Amino acid sequence: MTYIYIALVDTPGLFACFIRHFLKQRYVHVVLSADERLSESYSVGRRNPAVPIFAGFEKEDKYEILHTFPGAYYRVCRLSCTGVQKRRIMEKLREDYDRRFHIHYAVLALPFLVLGIPFYVREQYTCSSYLAKVLKENGITVADKHFSLVTPKDFYEYEEMETVFEGELSKLVADGEREWGRNLSEHWLEGVSIYE
Repeated sequence: MTYIYIALVDTPGLFACFIRHFLKQRYVHVVLSADERLSESYSVGRRNPAVPIFAGFEKEDKYEILHTFPGAYYRVCRLSCTGVQKRRIMEKLREDYDRRFHIHYAVLALPFLVLGIPFYVREQYTCSSYLAKVLKENGITVADKHFSLVTPKDFYEYEEMETVFEGELSKLVADGEREWGRNLSEHWLEGVSIYE
Protein backbone atom coordinates (compact mmCIF):
# COMPACT_ATOMS: atom_id res chain seq x y z
CA MET A 1 0.00 0.00 0.00
CA THR A 2 0.99 3.60 -0.57
CA TYR A 3 -0.68 7.00 -0.25
CA ILE A 4 -2.04 9.91 -2.22
CA TYR A 5 -2.52 13.22 -0.46
CA ILE A 6 -5.54 15.52 -0.46
CA ALA A 7 -5.09 19.11 0.70
CA LEU A 8 -8.19 20.98 1.85
CA VAL A 9 -7.59 24.69 1.52
CA ASP A 10 -9.01 27.82 3.15
CA THR A 11 -7.86 31.01 1.43
CA PRO A 12 -9.14 34.56 1.74
CA GLY A 13 -10.73 36.36 -1.20
CA LEU A 14 -14.11 37.34 -2.58
CA PHE A 15 -14.65 34.19 -4.67
CA ALA A 16 -13.66 31.92 -1.78
CA CYS A 17 -15.98 33.88 0.50
CA PHE A 18 -18.83 33.38 -1.98
CA ILE A 19 -18.25 29.61 -2.12
CA ARG A 20 -17.83 29.43 1.67
CA HIS A 21 -21.16 31.22 2.15
CA PHE A 22 -23.14 28.99 -0.20
CA LEU A 23 -21.54 25.67 0.73
CA LYS A 24 -21.42 26.54 4.45
CA GLN A 25 -18.00 25.00 5.01
CA ARG A 26 -14.55 26.27 5.94
CA TYR A 27 -12.50 24.57 3.25
CA VAL A 28 -13.38 25.82 -0.21
CA HIS A 29 -10.70 24.17 -2.34
CA VAL A 30 -9.16 20.70 -2.71
CA VAL A 31 -5.85 19.68 -4.21
CA LEU A 32 -4.47 16.23 -5.02
CA SER A 33 -0.77 15.62 -4.44
CA ALA A 34 1.76 12.83 -4.76
CA ASP A 35 3.31 13.72 -1.39
CA GLU A 36 2.47 15.40 1.91
CA ARG A 37 4.71 18.42 1.20
CA LEU A 38 2.64 19.20 -1.93
CA SER A 39 5.70 19.27 -4.18
CA GLU A 40 3.65 17.87 -7.08
CA SER A 41 0.02 18.82 -6.68
CA TYR A 42 -2.85 19.53 -9.08
CA SER A 43 -6.32 21.03 -8.99
CA VAL A 44 -9.01 22.80 -10.94
CA GLY A 45 -8.68 26.35 -9.67
CA ARG A 46 -7.07 29.70 -10.34
CA ARG A 47 -4.47 29.72 -13.06
CA ASN A 48 -2.84 32.60 -11.19
CA PRO A 49 -3.52 32.75 -7.42
CA ALA A 50 -3.94 36.53 -7.56
CA VAL A 51 -6.51 36.50 -10.40
CA PRO A 52 -9.78 34.64 -9.67
CA ILE A 53 -11.30 35.25 -13.11
CA PHE A 54 -9.12 32.77 -15.03
CA ALA A 55 -9.52 29.24 -13.72
CA GLY A 56 -8.92 25.74 -15.01
CA PHE A 57 -6.68 22.75 -14.46
CA GLU A 58 -3.32 23.67 -12.97
CA LYS A 59 -0.23 22.39 -11.23
CA GLU A 60 -0.19 24.29 -7.95
CA ASP A 61 2.85 26.22 -6.75
CA LYS A 62 2.75 26.44 -2.95
CA TYR A 63 5.32 29.27 -2.93
CA GLU A 64 3.23 31.39 -5.29
CA ILE A 65 0.11 30.67 -3.21
CA LEU A 66 1.95 31.61 -0.01
CA HIS A 67 3.12 34.87 -1.61
CA THR A 68 -0.46 35.74 -2.67
CA PHE A 69 -2.21 34.44 0.48
CA PRO A 70 0.21 34.56 3.44
CA GLY A 71 -2.57 33.41 5.80
CA ALA A 72 -3.70 30.42 3.70
CA TYR A 73 -4.76 27.55 5.96
CA TYR A 74 -4.31 23.92 4.89
CA ARG A 75 -5.41 20.52 6.09
CA VAL A 76 -3.35 17.81 4.39
CA CYS A 77 -4.70 14.26 4.57
CA ARG A 78 -3.37 11.00 3.28
CA LEU A 79 -5.48 8.33 1.66
CA SER A 80 -4.22 4.78 1.30
CA CYS A 81 -4.27 3.21 -2.14
CA THR A 82 -2.41 0.59 -4.12
CA GLY A 83 0.74 1.39 -6.05
CA VAL A 84 -1.18 0.79 -9.28
CA GLN A 85 -3.94 3.23 -8.25
CA LYS A 86 -1.42 5.93 -7.35
CA ARG A 87 0.50 5.47 -10.60
CA ARG A 88 -2.70 5.68 -12.69
CA ILE A 89 -4.00 8.71 -10.77
CA MET A 90 -0.71 10.58 -11.15
CA GLU A 91 -0.50 9.65 -14.85
CA LYS A 92 -4.02 11.05 -15.36
CA LEU A 93 -3.10 14.29 -13.57
CA ARG A 94 0.06 14.70 -15.64
CA GLU A 95 -1.81 13.95 -18.88
CA ASP A 96 -4.49 16.49 -18.00
CA TYR A 97 -1.82 19.04 -17.13
CA ASP A 98 -0.39 18.64 -20.64
CA ARG A 99 -3.82 19.60 -22.01
CA ARG A 100 -4.72 21.95 -19.16
CA PHE A 101 -6.11 24.71 -21.37
CA HIS A 102 -8.93 22.37 -22.43
CA ILE A 103 -10.16 21.91 -18.84
CA HIS A 104 -12.13 24.78 -17.31
CA TYR A 105 -13.72 25.74 -14.01
CA ALA A 106 -17.47 24.94 -14.02
CA VAL A 107 -18.89 28.28 -12.91
CA LEU A 108 -22.30 27.35 -14.34
CA ALA A 109 -22.39 24.25 -12.12
CA LEU A 110 -22.34 26.23 -8.85
CA PRO A 111 -26.11 27.03 -8.69
CA PHE A 112 -26.89 23.37 -9.49
CA LEU A 113 -24.47 22.29 -6.77
CA VAL A 114 -26.28 24.45 -4.22
CA LEU A 115 -29.62 22.97 -5.35
CA GLY A 116 -28.28 19.40 -5.29
CA ILE A 117 -28.90 18.82 -9.00
CA PRO A 118 -26.18 16.93 -10.96
CA PHE A 119 -24.79 19.11 -13.73
CA TYR A 120 -21.85 18.38 -16.00
CA VAL A 121 -20.57 20.07 -19.13
CA ARG A 122 -17.71 18.22 -20.84
CA GLU A 123 -14.27 19.29 -19.58
CA GLN A 124 -15.73 21.64 -16.94
CA TYR A 125 -15.30 20.87 -13.24
CA THR A 126 -15.15 22.33 -9.79
CA CYS A 127 -12.01 21.43 -7.84
CA SER A 128 -13.81 18.73 -5.87
CA SER A 129 -15.81 17.29 -8.78
CA TYR A 130 -12.62 16.79 -10.82
CA LEU A 131 -10.86 14.99 -7.97
CA ALA A 132 -13.94 12.90 -7.17
CA LYS A 133 -14.20 11.79 -10.81
CA VAL A 134 -10.50 10.90 -11.13
CA LEU A 135 -10.53 8.97 -7.85
CA LYS A 136 -13.74 7.10 -8.70
CA GLU A 137 -12.33 6.08 -12.09
CA ASN A 138 -9.51 4.49 -10.09
CA GLY A 139 -11.64 2.64 -7.55
CA ILE A 140 -11.83 5.25 -4.76
CA THR A 141 -15.33 6.61 -4.04
CA VAL A 142 -15.27 9.64 -1.75
CA ALA A 143 -19.04 10.22 -1.69
CA ASP A 144 -22.04 8.19 -2.85
CA LYS A 145 -23.38 10.78 -5.30
CA HIS A 146 -22.72 12.14 -8.79
CA PHE A 147 -19.19 13.55 -8.99
CA SER A 148 -20.55 17.00 -9.93
CA LEU A 149 -22.18 17.24 -6.48
CA VAL A 150 -19.05 16.43 -4.49
CA THR A 151 -17.75 19.37 -2.42
CA PRO A 152 -14.60 19.90 -0.32
CA LYS A 153 -16.72 18.98 2.72
CA ASP A 154 -17.15 15.45 1.33
CA PHE A 155 -13.38 15.04 1.32
CA TYR A 156 -13.18 16.51 4.81
CA GLU A 157 -15.77 14.04 6.10
CA TYR A 158 -14.44 11.00 4.23
CA GLU A 159 -13.56 8.48 6.95
CA GLU A 160 -10.68 6.88 5.08
CA MET A 161 -8.61 10.08 5.19
CA GLU A 162 -5.97 10.58 7.86
CA THR A 163 -4.79 14.11 8.68
CA VAL A 164 -1.00 14.52 8.49
CA PHE A 165 -0.86 18.33 8.75
CA GLU A 166 -3.22 21.13 9.70
CA GLY A 167 -2.18 24.75 9.93
CA GLU A 168 -0.93 27.71 7.94
CA LEU A 169 0.72 27.04 4.61
CA SER A 170 3.74 29.04 5.80
CA LYS A 171 4.40 26.38 8.46
CA LEU A 172 4.05 23.52 5.95
CA VAL A 173 6.55 25.25 3.66
CA ALA A 174 8.98 26.03 6.51
CA ASP A 175 8.78 22.44 7.84
CA GLY A 176 9.48 21.12 4.34
CA GLU A 177 12.49 23.39 3.89
CA ARG A 178 13.91 22.36 7.28
CA GLU A 179 13.48 18.68 6.36
CA TRP A 180 15.14 19.28 2.98
CA GLY A 181 18.05 21.03 4.73
CA ARG A 182 18.43 18.15 7.20
CA ASN A 183 18.41 15.57 4.41
CA LEU A 184 20.99 17.57 2.47
CA SER A 185 23.25 17.83 5.54
CA GLU A 186 22.95 14.10 6.26
CA HIS A 187 23.72 13.26 2.63
CA TRP A 188 26.75 15.57 2.64
CA LEU A 189 28.05 14.14 5.94
CA GLU A 190 27.85 10.60 4.58
CA GLY A 191 30.60 11.50 2.12
CA VAL A 192 32.85 13.15 4.71
CA SER A 193 35.66 11.10 6.25
CA ILE A 194 37.67 12.18 9.25
CA TYR A 195 41.36 11.37 9.14
CA GLU A 196 43.57 11.47 12.25
